[in-house]
Amino acid sequence: MAFNGEKLAFVGAGVMGEAMIKGLLHQQVLLPEHIVASDPRAERLEELQQRYGIEVTTDNVEAARSSDVLVLSVKPQVMGKALPQLRGQVDGVRLVFSIVAGVPLKTISDSLLNVRVVRSMPNTPGQIGAGITVWTASPEVAAEQRAQAEALLGAMGEHIYAEDEGFLDMATALSGSGPAYVFMFMEAMVDAGVHMGFARRDAEMLVTQTLLGSVLYARQSGLHPAQLRNQVTSPGGTTAAALHEMEKGGLRTVLSEGVWAAYHRSRALGGKPETS
Repeated sequence: MAFNGEKLAFVGAGVMGEAMIKGLLHQQVLLPEHIVASDPRAERLEELQQRYGIEVTTDNVEAARSSDVLVLSVKPQVMGKALPQLRGQVDGVRLVFSIVAGVPLKTISDSLLNVRVVRSMPNTPGQIGAGITVWTASPEVAAEQRAQAEALLGAMGEHIYAEDEGFLDMATALSGSGPAYVFMFMEAMVDAGVHMGFARRDAEMLVTQTLLGSVLYARQSGLHPAQLRNQVTSPGGTTAAALHEMEKGGLRTVLSEGVWAAYHRSRALGGKPETS
């Protein structure tokens, strides 16, 4: 087993922190008494304690000191406050595991005086075990701690290891922020269905099942997206008419530029220079 009675502390109890807690408990990787979560919001902590039976505290240092593995799951904008609080307080922590966008390994290790750091970029489908995470580790992370990192990541879905930390900023833009792009696309399709005359509930069902089925079919077929698109697009047909309007509106370009903007923002959060 990756964990043998060791305690995990989550500094930050937001959506992704809860996703990991839920996955670890659901897959019986850990017991509730082996998890502590810290957050400044008492009402949020009470909610998590009632839902999962874990230990909670508003004191980040208290949570960190009691842990063997420390999970940093705060917002990127909060890291500048959280890291100094924990400096010199995590000597006994065997692994620091970060899911914070944009903050490099070196910044975390230098700030905490702990060189055993894993950095990862999960996404929100991890809440139901259907996420994808790109991750990397400092050279000082031993095989045993890597196995623990993989157990944490496996609780949320699939994961890809990257030797080059630069891929974490790319993953932030593509898969970390990616669900928001999909949800905006879904919202636009649903609104179009309602505009045509469908009840909103029916439009939502049509759109969600169409997207789910399309993704599952794409994965099972192994075909390139262009080949799959061509299967649906008859010359002079309805699909061709729709795609013509989308291309004319610059859908591909806007989507690509959006992902690129997210990539630049991720790098800026980590204090990295602009790229062309």
